[in-house]
Parts: sequence; C-alpha cells; structure tokens
Amino acid sequence: MSKSASRARLFEIIRRRSFGRGEVTLASGRKSDFYFNLKPTMLDPEGATLLAELTYEALKDDNLDFIGGLEMGAVPLAGALAQISWIKGHPIAAFFVRKKPKEHGARLAIEGLPKGETLAGKRVVIVEDVTTTGGSAMKAVESVRETGAEVVLVLTMVDREEGATDTFGAAGLPFRSLYKASEFLKA
Repeated sequence: MSKSASRARLFEIIRRRSFGRGEVTLASGRKSDFYFNLKPTMLDPEGATLLAELTYEALKDDNLDFIGGLEMGAVPLAGALAQISWIKGHPIAAFFVRKKPKEHGARLAIEGLPKGETLAGKRVVIVEDVTTTGGSAMKAVESVRETGAEVVLVLTMVDREEGATDTFGAAGLPFRSLYKASEFLKA
C-alpha cells in the first residue's frame, strides 16, 4: 500500500474507532466538544500496523537511537515502532516513562532499558498518541533529558492544535504530527 493510501486508511480507522463528539475534560483540564481516544486504534491489528509504518516512515531518516514517551499513550506506539523498525532493518529501541516511579523493585522512572544501559548521549524522539498543550509530552522530555539524552523531536499521532506547537517551540523542540484535529473536524 502506498504511503498516501496507508495514511487515508489509518485516517478512516481513527475516525471510526477513536474520534468522537461530546463534551469531555482533557488531560490539560480544558473542556472540549470532541475527543480522540487512540487506544482502540493502537490496539487494533490494522491500526497498530499502519501507525507503526507511518511513524517509521516519518522517523527513518532522523538517525534515532530510541523512541518512547509517557505511559500510557506512548507504550503501544513505541512497542509497535520498535517491532516494525527491526523488520525494516533499521532498529529503533523503545522505552517508556512512568508518570511516577514504582515504589518497589528497581523503582525506575524510565522502563524498557536493560540493566546497565542508559539513554545518556542517545538521540531520542518522544512520541505521544494525542497532543493538546504538550504538557504530558514535556514531562517525558524532562525525564529523558535528566538522563543525558538528546531529545531531537516530539512526534504525535494527532495534534489537537491547542498550544502544543507553542509549548515545544518555547522549549526549542521540533514538533511533528501525523494528523491534525482539523482534518477530522472537517471530515
């Protein structure tokens, strides 16, 4: 399937499985009359594959070492991308950032790295399912930067177009999205 055909098919899956109308309160605390819940798309076999393929295509030339982000939205995305990147012969490892370190075991804030490995000096992209103001992704950025990693990009599947561009711009971070909310609102 061509990239444009994949993008159109994924758009339909997101529209059908993950986009809705009705008043909701967003993670940012804002009220909205539409929402995206990408979990049904990220956990659908076709949706997960298309998200991974389109994300891989968007990132393959960025010379990345790792992809990850804040739990829970980034976990299925990062895992699917790690798998497809291996299949395509250009592996990009995955990790995720806990909202709060576990209070038992290794008490890690960043999960997915083998014992003794860190993100220090690594080129990292922070991924997110849906971005409103960018606050959630910035939590992941801060945690990853504390390890000494270089955050080279924030990539979201859907940008709600409600301030994230400004948030990341102020932090000196490039920001890209696969889709914009306006595309779904017009459809």
